[in-house]
Amino acid sequence: MSELAELFPDADFRFRLTLRRSEPAEFLRARETPGQLRAERVRWLKENPERYAALQPEGTALLAEFSELCAEWKLLSAGEDTRSTSVTSLGAALEPDFLLLSRDEAGLFRLRGGALCFPSGWALEEKLGHTLDFIHGVVPGLNAALASPIQQFLARLKPGAAFLRDNWGLTATNERNLHPVRRVPPPALPLTLDRLWLRVEHQALFALPRTGGIVFCIRLELHRLADMARDTVVAAGLARALASMPEALAAYKGLAVIRPELVRRLRGT
Repeated sequence: MSELAELFPDADFRFRLTLRRSEPAEFLRARETPGQLRAERVRWLKENPERYAALQPEGTALLAEFSELCAEWKLLSAGEDTRSTSVTSLGAALEPDFLLLSRDEAGLFRLRGGALCFPSGWALEEKLGHTLDFIHGVVPGLNAALASPIQQFLARLKPGAAFLRDNWGLTATNERNLHPVRRVPPPALPLTLDRLWLRVEHQALFALPRTGGIVFCIRLELHRLADMARDTVVAAGLARALASMPEALAAYKGLAVIRPELVRRLRGT
């Protein structure tokens, strides 16, 4: 639980752009039971490819370069080396979701495409072509806190390293795919900790050397809340983060109804 303790420090909630340096290939490398995550990715991509994978013309060169790097890093099998030239096939070949961004004429980064099989309540097709400010605009307080630092960071990002950060939420399911069209219910009362999950998005950003685009990858991890609550440090950190979270953000995350009771349970009161 040490990583979760870092996710929930003994501090009030705030948006943080805390970044750790890593290697792109290491983040992308398969970690789960062989084929398990990829099988689910293939399922969603086959069922509705337009919903879970998309690419604008401005993203074609980004995808080609990213696919070449994946082959160079030996992340693809021999057969996949030749067929992973589409966003759908590359999305089926990798474990993490990936999004591709490039600058527009004004220098702002826009979402050009990607494969998003395990979204946390948002739709790729609705955000395609938009700036990061637009994409983050639905999250109360995020742009005010991080829009400028994010733009500055992306503008300075150089090829060769990945920079990692984490994001979290709470769900009433261990389903990975929370696309809005699936209408997965949010947590509700009565509260049962073994039916709640902490949903952690491990995120990585790295620059493409030839096109100057940026790859944003998301690796999902789920933790049953009943197990987390046994770690008193993690439980106390999560309780403090929830208690100090702004009302509007708690409502956006679907936590407003359960928050008072959950904080009480995590604090053991």
